[in-house]
Amino acid sequence: METTIDSTTLAPDLTRIQQAKHHDPFAVLGRHQLNGQIEVRVYIPNAVEVRIADGDRLMQRVLQSDFFEWHGEAESLPQYYRIAWRDNQHREHIAHDPYCFPAQITAFDLYLFGEGKLLAAYNVFGANLHEVDGITGYLFAVWAPNAERVSVVGDFNQWDGRRHPMRVRGNSGVWELFIPDLAINSLYKFEIRNRHSEQIFVKSDPYARYCQLRPNTASITIENNNYRWGDQSWMKQRKVHDWQHSPMSIYEVHLGSWQRGLEGEMLNYRELATRLVDYVKDLGFSHIELLPITEHPYDPSWGYQTTGYFAPSSRFGDPDDFKYFIDLCHQHNIGVILDWVPAHFPKDAHALAKFDGSALYEHEDPRLGEHLDWSTLIFNFGRNEVKNLLISSALYWIDEFHIDGLRVDAVASMLYLDYSRTDWIPNQHGGRENLEAIAFIRELNEAVHATPNGALMMAEESTSWPQVSRPVYAGGLGFDLKWNMGWMNDTLSYMQEDPVHRKYQHNMLTFSMLYAFTENFLLPFSHDEVTHGKQSMLNKMPGDEWQRFANLRLLYGYMFTHPGKKLLFMGCEFAQGTEWNSAHALDWYVLDYPLHQGLQNFVKDLNHLYHSSPALYYHEFDWNGFEWIDCQNADQSIVSFLRKANDEFLLVVVNFTPVIRHDYRIGVPHAGSYREVLNSDSISYGGGNVGNGDKLMQADNQSWMNQAHSLSITIPPLACIVLAIQ
Repeated sequence: METTIDSTTLAPDLTRIQQAKHHDPFAVLGRHQLNGQIEVRVYIPNAVEVRIADGDRLMQRVLQSDFFEWHGEAESLPQYYRIAWRDNQHREHIAHDPYCFPAQITAFDLYLFGEGKLLAAYNVFGANLHEVDGITGYLFAVWAPNAERVSVVGDFNQWDGRRHPMRVRGNSGVWELFIPDLAINSLYKFEIRNRHSEQIFVKSDPYARYCQLRPNTASITIENNNYRWGDQSWMKQRKVHDWQHSPMSIYEVHLGSWQRGLEGEMLNYRELATRLVDYVKDLGFSHIELLPITEHPYDPSWGYQTTGYFAPSSRFGDPDDFKYFIDLCHQHNIGVILDWVPAHFPKDAHALAKFDGSALYEHEDPRLGEHLDWSTLIFNFGRNEVKNLLISSALYWIDEFHIDGLRVDAVASMLYLDYSRTDWIPNQHGGRENLEAIAFIRELNEAVHATPNGALMMAEESTSWPQVSRPVYAGGLGFDLKWNMGWMNDTLSYMQEDPVHRKYQHNMLTFSMLYAFTENFLLPFSHDEVTHGKQSMLNKMPGDEWQRFANLRLLYGYMFTHPGKKLLFMGCEFAQGTEWNSAHALDWYVLDYPLHQGLQNFVKDLNHLYHSSPALYYHEFDWNGFEWIDCQNADQSIVSFLRKANDEFLLVVVNFTPVIRHDYRIGVPHAGSYREVLNSDSISYGGGNVGNGDKLMQADNQSWMNQAHSLSITIPPLACIVLAIQ
């Protein structure tokens, strides 16, 4: 039977413990010296009888409260003793007393954390499996500098904040508690009482490795990293991989809607791994890029409103399941890139917002701390402890999960204080640049590149900010790659024009080469281009059905022959007819139709040509790999160029009108025989089969287009063709 506590008869310290207000529970609970003897005090609500199990010592209830005490000789009690108790439901319990253990986090780790240099903070914070003198349990740690009291609550203590109050570590703002004998897969959160308002907040662990399936929000204790990897060959090669001079074509995937089960359910990481590896390998992509799988509560956010910076989403399984996914990809020579979101975080009550009752991770002033477009909060990048969280998160995915690279979302929103807002606060120099975010980005990229594993950092940056993909030591932001949003927007705008009007927009095609090598660019047709009313890639294209498919094939041909790494969102490779809907699987049934199957075949052959032709990938970031043949034929909407590597070259001709061009003379650099190695109008792709076939075309000595030789060729309508010298 539950006892009634008359708090007026208890000492003030005990009253504050039972009211869950005490700032230093270790001063009251646990083992203490008293008048030459040992005093042991525990607080166990709803306990009927409590004993010290070592020596079977009965503890006395204090004044009808839920405090129990024992007094005795020091020599007779082990340093780490166990408490046994029977509750009012007649259940028996036994566990070591958490309050007889000394502090576990080292002063050096606390120093590094305060300096923003604890780069593996996940090994200190959160819930880590821990051992003290052979006694195992979980060491909990959390940063909450404005708390009066912090407790670990969970299914193991009936979510009672009085049971496991934590130890504060001086003025570091860090709270810790070692809970021995705690089981794996225990549910937990942190209960935080603000020191000023006395409000109580129950928060998920910012460093949690595993979380409950939404809509539940508890964190879950897990085992240490016991997964047995089989990707040693991949990881060894990755360290020395010359990615700048290697092909990279990326298949962007939202795991929740790529494919689903028979009942519409989401698939497990392991099921997805088997299906995706087979599919991606068959199509010839080198990498998979995952929309954020970091834990998030709201499905329609696609993962971009992250609440779990160290936890793969439990929608698809547990952390080992996700490791299996990456492992299987690597064993089949497919890299995995993770979309990662440090630019903003959601306002969900269980997450980072007002974490300890104050603007801890965000700014207090909404002009600095809130994205109005997304109704999300902005990290305070000037706080070292915030940088610890984010940089540790990045390194965690790379080190613990063998992720091959991170695509950093919404970098532009981080760089500018006035991003999408009229009311903003200038920096200390009066400018619009977010100096603290810039410093964080550089520190992040330096930390990733300091690891020996060869991971890449990619920026989705939509402005003309200079040197995004240049090293920090040279004044750059330190990313390896930048998404070429300018090329994407200009090209799609051009393609959406009726072909009869394209000659008036010809500069949209040629403008990209004025800046193509100012950054290490990646050419993206991503998820953002096929949702929110933007239509599918197929339905962006003008004309009748045949013309729309022809336009889409020539667009992909132009993309794969233009300098820059490649990215294509799932469904775009077979012309998904409708806009992408994250709540449903892709429309795989369309592959029963020849035009859709033909486009998929074309993408497969594009990947094969790209990966087997150094001319298309070796010099993607400098002028040694590109030369215009003719960029001025606006009237016929034709562009032609060479892609080159050493002595190899390919001739690319793209016709953006539905007019066949017979006997079209094109300049070439060398005499010899040329053969068409790719034609997007091939019948095997659903085209009209106009072109040059398998015949050899002999270059003559007639100079043309500033080239010493020339060919007479047939250019198919709405098509991209590639020719190679034999």
